[in-house]
Amino acid sequence: MIKLIVLGIGLVLIGFILWWFFGKHTTETAAAAMTNDQQSVDIEVSGGYSPEKVVLKQGVPAVLNFTRTDASSCLDHVVFSDFGINQELPKNQVQSVTIDTSKPGEYQWACGMDMFHGKVVIE
Repeated sequence: MIKLIVLGIGLVLIGFILWWFFGKHTTETAAAAMTNDQQSVDIEVSGGYSPEKVVLKQGVPAVLNFTRTDASSCLDHVVFSDFGINQELPKNQVQSVTIDTSKPGEYQWACGMDMFHGKVVIE
């Protein structure tokens, strides 16, 4: 009987791991809000980034406002390697990051340990 229980738990764990790494997960996307010839998006940092994908208009100054509520040291920095940005994210404070929108394309961001990711799309 114990062997069947262990086998059942093992199969459930294998199924979860397969779903986690290979399953199709939805990504929350947000378009920037325009105010006074500037666009901005608020991003919550808690166990990842929400939204994970941000759409910006080309040529309009843009600011991403990160608010980290997660105590994890992994998420205490946000890195935009394409823009040369490595910004500290203090806990429970809004930290603004200015993005260069002069060139269209898709640009990745990640946490300091490169475990959590997001994307900026400039159209």
